Amino acid sequence: MNSGLSIAAVSAVSLVAFLGGTTVATAQESDPAPKSCDGVRLTGELPVPAPGQSVSGQITIGADCKPEPVSVQHGPASAGSARTAAASAATAGHKLRGWNEMYDCCNIRMTGLYTASSWDTANGRVTTGGTTATQEWNREPWDAGWSLTSQTAKDDCATDCAEVNSEAHADFAYQGVFDPTGDWYNNTHHSYVQLKADGTASCRFDVELRHTFVGWNWRYGCE
Repeated sequence: MNSGLSIAAVSAVSLVAFLGGTTVATAQESDPAPKSCDGVRLTGELPVPAPGQSVSGQITIGADCKPEPVSVQHGPASAGSARTAAASAATAGHKLRGWNEMYDCCNIRMTGLYTASSWDTANGRVTTGGTTATQEWNREPWDAGWSLTSQTAKDDCATDCAEVNSEAHADFAYQGVFDPTGDWYNNTHHSYVQLKADGTASCRFDVELRHTFVGWNWRYGCE
């Protein structure tokens, strides 16, 4: 990350976009991927919608490598999702699904971190709860592309909790047609979920990009 930071705030959701440098790299023989943007960190937080509904955000890397204002969408949950199937009664449990994805300018998903949470409540406590994490990434036909280099996930409490705070992290590296060295691109995803005793929840997401291109877009949400 460069020392210069630009901050963009959007009132619709709690969002902060940190841009490390605003210049576009010039084409040089020493640059494995010329004309790409410097490192970017994006952060988004969304309220969890009602059962059967979803909320999502999207930020696109625009001209001059500046993140465009967040686009927030509300709608029905995806067919067959855990959130759609969840009943509101405590005895039936509560469920939540989250996604944290990076797409390129051609609408190809490069890297993604996904969470699935479930928790039961009784007498003002979370009786049992936790979150599992999975990762997906895009490979190129010639055994190249993105790779998962590390991943972690943990819950701070599992039984008889005032609340459950879960976090998941995934780090991805790229080596392929756009950079044969494997040193230029790296996407690191972070997802945080808070499961509460009243059956509500919150979700927050971060992504750190070592380099990026105009048109790359970050998509995140929960349902």
